[in-house]
Amino acid sequence: MNFLSTFVTFENLHEVRRLCHWGPVIALSVIAICSTMAILDSIIWYWPLDTTGGSINFLMLINWTVLILYNYFNAMFVGPGYIPLGWKPEIQQDTQYLQYCRVCQGYKAPRSHHCRKCNRCVMKMDHHCPWINNCCGHQNHAYFTSFLLLAPLGCSHAAIIFIMTMYTQLYERISFGWSTVKIDMSAVRQFQPLMPFSVPAFAATLFALGLALGTTIAVGMLFFIQMKVILRNKTSIESWIEEKAKDRIQHYQTGEDFIFPYDLGSRWLNLKQVFTWSGTPRGDGTVWPVHPKCHQHTLTIEQLKQKADKRVRSQVQYRAVEDYNGACCPLSKGLQTFFRTPCTEEPRIPLSKGETILATRGTKWWMYGDKVLTEDQMRGERIRGWFPRRCVEKCHYDTAASDSTSDKKVN
Repeated sequence: MNFLSTFVTFENLHEVRRLCHWGPVIALSVIAICSTMAILDSIIWYWPLDTTGGSINFLMLINWTVLILYNYFNAMFVGPGYIPLGWKPEIQQDTQYLQYCRVCQGYKAPRSHHCRKCNRCVMKMDHHCPWINNCCGHQNHAYFTSFLLLAPLGCSHAAIIFIMTMYTQLYERISFGWSTVKIDMSAVRQFQPLMPFSVPAFAATLFALGLALGTTIAVGMLFFIQMKVILRNKTSIESWIEEKAKDRIQHYQTGEDFIFPYDLGSRWLNLKQVFTWSGTPRGDGTVWPVHPKCHQHTLTIEQLKQKADKRVRSQVQYRAVEDYNGACCPLSKGLQTFFRTPCTEEPRIPLSKGETILATRGTKWWMYGDKVLTEDQMRGERIRGWFPRRCVEKCHYDTAASDSTSDKKVN
């Protein structure tokens, strides 16, 4: 009932458009193919419904499908929860510990981050997932993780059905050479298949088996990654922030002792912050229980320090020496650039000769950075993203010029 109300009472009907994206199309296609083929293989060739085991098997397959779709659609349509536009903390002095979002025209609450895909500041943002075409965050983290658990379990069941269907139907036709493997085939021979196991049926079953095994491995790995951060009451972004905090402390030898503020010291307590019996996560998405030695803004203060450090470390400017149209995989920039394109949905920025970029990170073939904008351009949104390394060269300005440019960007 909760699922139906969630599915029907969208705040905005345009949420349905989330389905019109390659991620949900592929994910739902895999679910549909594996579920349909597992049910058909069971009923027609492997385990008919007129047997007790066949009926139980059929109900289990239906159960997996319903649970997987329930958690998938809730993860997609319930959403992560967004910080209200123009949000400010109740205590005005706390604004000095928070970052300001120019897009949302408000401050970023603790644990929130701005998602360029959703174009909103997301509560307790973990990541933007293309498979649900939405962010994983505070309100849908439990649904998303449950989906990551149920999908491999359901696909594992389906894979067993596919393997046993092919084995039993081909047992009389092909000699497998397994002289030491003795499988009792008497139960299979007690009934006649509803239709012959033809070559197209074999091909479809084999294809579904590949999808099921691939999903089990890939999604299963994602589940373990998610559980690792949940048991520490972190998100994927916060794990990265913690790593950068250690790097910053070691680089500057500050002697600080950084304690992650949201780890409550018990895996069970951390787990209950995400998973609840009601399905509604704890908290309002802006205030969080913290470690006794920390406070609400321990992590946001660390983020401000890292942001300042990032400005210091990215003083070297680059000038565009080749035009770049912003293509994801530009073949004209060389085969290595084409094949080593970053596997991310972060944007690519077009470049024109003479433009200046402040690079903040990169790989051997690609770089990520911000365009240095003119005063008129700075009134709009920042322009940042990936671009081929071969399109730029390092600038050799004097120190005064670099400092002037950096100050202009900060202001």
